[in-house]
Amino acid sequence: LPPAHLHSGWVQGRLGQCHFEMVDYSRCVECFRRVRKLEPWCAHGLEYFSTSLWHLKKEVELSYLAQEVTEFDKLSASTWIVVGNCLSLQKEHDTALKFFRRASQVDPFSAWAYTLSAHEFVANEDFEKALCGYRQAIGVNPRHYNAWYGMGNIYFRQEKYDLAAYHFKRALAINPRNTVLYCFLGMVQHNNNQNREALQALTKAEKLEPNNSLAKYQKARVYFTLQRYHEALDVLEEVRDFAPKEASVHFLMGKVCKRLGKVNEAILHFTTTLDLNPKDKNVVKNAIDKLHVGDNESQSDDEL
Repeated sequence: LPPAHLHSGWVQGRLGQCHFEMVDYSRCVECFRRVRKLEPWCAHGLEYFSTSLWHLKKEVELSYLAQEVTEFDKLSASTWIVVGNCLSLQKEHDTALKFFRRASQVDPFSAWAYTLSAHEFVANEDFEKALCGYRQAIGVNPRHYNAWYGMGNIYFRQEKYDLAAYHFKRALAINPRNTVLYCFLGMVQHNNNQNREALQALTKAEKLEPNNSLAKYQKARVYFTLQRYHEALDVLEEVRDFAPKEASVHFLMGKVCKRLGKVNEAILHFTTTLDLNPKDKNVVKNAIDKLHVGDNESQSDDEL
């Protein structure tokens, strides 16, 4: 695009939305910061901007944005979505719900207002009301993949794996470049003993985002289930480089090393797990106690 168009608020807003859909929240925020400088009166896209700030845990910037937009336009649904996201980040879920409801009252066709309300119900573990909110969002906009994801996540937590997979696939049909969706689909399929399909989904997530540590870790879990221990260890070593202080990674590495007969390395990883996450000391100590037990025991070892 010519520079005059590229640096316009409209184009930067659409770029920000694209980065959001690709789970690149940092770039999304950069684009919308430029929009705020170019067109501070523009409310379009604030739901993407504020939700990205929520994901990045930028509480101060989100609070400032909420104050700014409420002073400028109290009749926009986007304004109340920003305020709701701000309160949600502060763990004030009930108060956030009130503002998301206000957003839906201002604009009954705002799919975001219904979806974010549903997210708050999930945080409060009120799954029936959350499902109702997601269905309202889909009723307003059937292509609002965030609501399909939300429903899939609830069914996943309820261990209704077939229903969860169906909703994640519906979300992916709308947004096939979202790595989070592929990761969750892979996790569901793994839990549903569809290991080959799980590997395919997680591999797609890796191709879209090569540094995606969640996809790599879940892939290692699938390899462990398939008893492909050398491949699991190779992947886990990559994940450890990205997330050296993630206790679950070291714990799984310890289990893999145990299966490979590397007892000393297993002890090292279990000890590291204990240092990083003392709350799970009973699980870790149980794993250490089982180090010299034969590999003919059940594959379903304890997990963090």
